[in-house]
Amino acid sequence: MTLKFEPVRLDDGAGALVVLDQTLLPSQTHYLRLCTLEEIWEAIRQLRVRGAPAIGIAAAYGAYLALRNNPDWGQGARPGWPAEVDSLFAAAKNRLANSRPTAVNLFWALDRMEGRLNALRSEAAGGASAGTAWRAAILAVLRDEAHAIRNEDEAACRSIGEHGLSLLKKGWGLLTHCNAGALATARYGTALAPIYLGQERGYGFKVFAGETRPLLQGARLTAWELGQAGVDLTLICDNMSSIVMKSGKVQAVLVGCDRVAANGDSANKIGTSGLAVLAAHYDIPFYIHAPLSTVDLACATGADIRIEERPPEEVTEAWYAKPMAPRGVKVYNPAFDVTDASLIGAIITERGIAYPPYGESLGRLSRA
Repeated sequence: MTLKFEPVRLDDGAGALVVLDQTLLPSQTHYLRLCTLEEIWEAIRQLRVRGAPAIGIAAAYGAYLALRNNPDWGQGARPGWPAEVDSLFAAAKNRLANSRPTAVNLFWALDRMEGRLNALRSEAAGGASAGTAWRAAILAVLRDEAHAIRNEDEAACRSIGEHGLSLLKKGWGLLTHCNAGALATARYGTALAPIYLGQERGYGFKVFAGETRPLLQGARLTAWELGQAGVDLTLICDNMSSIVMKSGKVQAVLVGCDRVAANGDSANKIGTSGLAVLAAHYDIPFYIHAPLSTVDLACATGADIRIEERPPEEVTEAWYAKPMAPRGVKVYNPAFDVTDASLIGAIITERGIAYPPYGESLGRLSRA
């Protein structure tokens, strides 16, 4: 599959994270060049880069660049591990971890970067190299680990697509929510990966994309990227999902996920749980697509998932030329909801398809 865009990439020569600003889509295709920790934090927080896997990739590169672009450590001939690197990395990790609370990939990627740094320190115990040599070694392993996170995500998404496609039939109507496509990952996407692969192989899917209020990720992002791929796509308002399902136009609902609890409860963009209830009512299979980096076995159930709440202006003013609600009205704006495991037909991962009971199947796939 040839894509005309890349949501996140490293320009190491310039010391910059290059991010497609998704807040400007579909009207503008504009890439940001982010060099500082604060710029990367702001890009994640303000949804310039979004989607659980893409957030993890951006955070990994952000942690690397925080050290790479700081010249005040690891200099000179003093031998031994540069003590200041630990505090600098910890500060970068803590800042990036505070950008968004729900997507577990963010924390997974930062923990993985920290683990690689700790492993290098252990390997280096007692070494007598000068500070400049340590600086080069530290930056090399952090850069390589961030690259690995990105490349592994691309491979995982391709595999999710293959497994997901095995559950679908040619000519089916598919309903999606939010954007779980190439914009949200290294490539292919999670829930959209089977659609891309089906498009390549002549499956002739007819896709219905819910607009996904209040930030319109379905209308702005999913419609944009699937349109570029030539997919047969129809945009609907979120409150049209029931009539589309009832009319027999939808044979499966495909969604991504930001965190899967050990029991299979899954947090995804607000409105996902409502779609799952409708799908169950109309006896339509409802499938979650997520890499295993999104599965949080330390989180027992969906009740333990912290739900991000975002600014009220996203409901009352964003995307409108004029305010669309009375000034001062109270607004509740959770970014995610949790779909009960009982409503999920399968959770599709890069290592295979998990079926209920998820406490057993997810654990088995995670250990594979």
